[in-house]
Amino acid sequence: MQCSRFDLQKKRGIAQPEAVGVDRLSIADTFKQFLRNLAVDNAQAISDQYGEITCALNKKFRDTESKIANTLQVGSYGRHTAIKGISDLDMLYIMPRGEWDNYKNGGQSKLLSDVAVAIRARYPRTTVRVDRLVVQAVYSNFTVEAQPVFEQDDGSFRYPDTYNGGSWKITKPREEIKAMSEFVAEKNDNLRQLCKMARAWKNKHGVGIGGLLTDTLAHNFLKSTSEYDDKSYLYYDYMSRDFFAYLKELPKQDYFAALGSGQRVKVKRQFQRKAKKAYELCLKAIEADGKDNQNDKWRAVYGRLFPAAEKMLKSALTDRAGHAVRMTEEFPDEVFAAIDIRNNIRIDCQVEQSGFRPASLREMLRHRTLLMPRKKLTFSVVETDIAGSYELFWKVLNRGQESINRDCVRGQIVADDGHKRKVERTNFKGDHVVECYALVDGVVVATDRIHVPISANQEDDE
Repeated sequence: MQCSRFDLQKKRGIAQPEAVGVDRLSIADTFKQFLRNLAVDNAQAISDQYGEITCALNKKFRDTESKIANTLQVGSYGRHTAIKGISDLDMLYIMPRGEWDNYKNGGQSKLLSDVAVAIRARYPRTTVRVDRLVVQAVYSNFTVEAQPVFEQDDGSFRYPDTYNGGSWKITKPREEIKAMSEFVAEKNDNLRQLCKMARAWKNKHGVGIGGLLTDTLAHNFLKSTSEYDDKSYLYYDYMSRDFFAYLKELPKQDYFAALGSGQRVKVKRQFQRKAKKAYELCLKAIEADGKDNQNDKWRAVYGRLFPAAEKMLKSALTDRAGHAVRMTEEFPDEVFAAIDIRNNIRIDCQVEQSGFRPASLREMLRHRTLLMPRKKLTFSVVETDIAGSYELFWKVLNRGQESINRDCVRGQIVADDGHKRKVERTNFKGDHVVECYALVDGVVVATDRIHVPISANQEDDE
């Protein structure tokens, strides 16, 4: 539930200027650093590849070599809501009007093929492939998706869809970009900042919703309230809480109307349950304001790009164990080229023990059944919306005092053996977690985790 403007001001001490102090500055500076950490760090490489593809297509269709003309950067990068690790970069190439007659009658596949040929001819060492709607140029840590379009008199674009024999569809990215820019000015730049933080959340928790939906939800939230019209970093903790409170209460539906264009944005997977979890984590983080674990609480919401607390985990674990503990845990942002969650994957675990019927771990958690030691656990992928092949990696992290005492924290990220499964055993008590990471072209596109409480109190991390 959102607090009133008065409550916001009272709690932050706005009504009492003398209360302004270190804590107020700390939360503002922390979120400001968080946004710096989220900034795209390879903008020049992205710009260069946009230019190279534009040059190739201008040469093919207009006999010029301009790297900037007849193109439009769209998607999160075009709306300036992208964050570090972005892997899908969208661009429109505006075709000459005179080419329409060559493709209008069932020529959707031919158009995409011609675009692919033009890019390959100029850059033969680049992996180029045709998808349903776009031509993908695959680079080391991102993919540019080039979509040839024909501009209409109203500023919209007609683009090819090769599905089921081919058709032409309409997109209105300029309206979305315009709406973003205008609303940013109205909301003290909080819209773009919230969009970026929301992306960090979905990457951390495996929320498989697209970029346009993310931006639309952030836009709708700020449109629903005036609380943050004149607020900045000092209030981003409250804004985070209220955003997730807004998300968790939204009705479940198949699509939302995109900001600006009003076009339908599909909901791949409902997000309300994970938003509710994020809201609860925000409450804990706000409650920890000024305490040593404050940053850790916010990292539970937003991930490792949120600034860490000064006290190192290694020191804390050593203190608890009474001896040196190996820091073996690995993190996906350090292991993989990029993380850009846009798909969904779900894992479950079959629990087996001689003399007992196999059972689903998620069902056991749902019924709050404790998991006992000396059982065989087989983790496997039970559901995903990833089209085509993908790589799978696993992480098994042992938590709790016994894992510390045994110096068996683990947490290494290892490749799947090709069977989309991971076999473990419940050797000792503790609070454990198993995570999986699905990769396409070296980029993490989906992730899931399951909590494994062995004869201990459980806390559902779903």
